[in-house]
Parts: sequence; structure tokens; C-alpha cells
Amino acid sequence: QVHVVESGGGLVQAGGSLRLSCAASGRTFSSYSMGWFRQAPGKEREFVATITWNGGGTNYADSVKGRFTISRDNAKNTVDLQMNSLKPEDTANYYCAARRGPMSSMGYDYAYWGQGTRVTVSS
Repeated sequence: QVHVVESGGGLVQAGGSLRLSCAASGRTFSSYSMGWFRQAPGKEREFVATITWNGGGTNYADSVKGRFTISRDNAKNTVDLQMNSLKPEDTANYYCAARRGPMSSMGYDYAYWGQGTRVTVSS
């Protein structure tokens, strides 16, 4: 089992950058694929990015490809989401999630979720 907590959200102007971090508990963190999802007000939760257990593979939603980068440090039990060239449409609550198994863009594949961190991008 793993417990995850997000941090790093905030208010930023369009074109700016933010770095989200997800800290995970548990000695088996390195065996989990990790994902970032987001949910904007009044909208469904959507996939943002995912990374394999060893960081060797990543996948991104088309809407963030080329702007966001997911990475992990298994020695520190963390997974980060570097967000550049932010747009107002990136405004959402961002959630970190963990799953045993291959990386996935489907939220229902993830068993463990954090409480989320709010990102607001002003125009």
C-alpha cells in the first residue's frame, strides 16, 4: 500500500511555470507506476501524465505534450510534474495517483490517490 500527498500548486500567470510534487510513503514505491490527473470545475477528471516504475517510460495527454514533464526519484519516493507555458485551461485540481502494474492513462486503473493540489492560471 502507498499513501501519496501532492504539493506545489498555486496561482500563476499564463505562460508561467509551476512544479508539482507528489510524496509517497511506503517501502515499495519503486514498484508502482505513477500518474497525474486533473479536474477542472464542472468537468470530468482527465489524464495528464504517467510514468513507469523505473522512470523509463512516460506518456502524456495531447493537451500537455511538449509543455509538461513527469519525472520520479525512487530514492526520495517522489514524482514531479514540471509544467511550463501554462494556459488558463490548465486551471484545475491536480491529483497524484499510484498503481501496481504498467503505466496507464485510465483513472480507474489507479488504486491510490492524493487529496489534490490546486493550480490556477490567470490570463
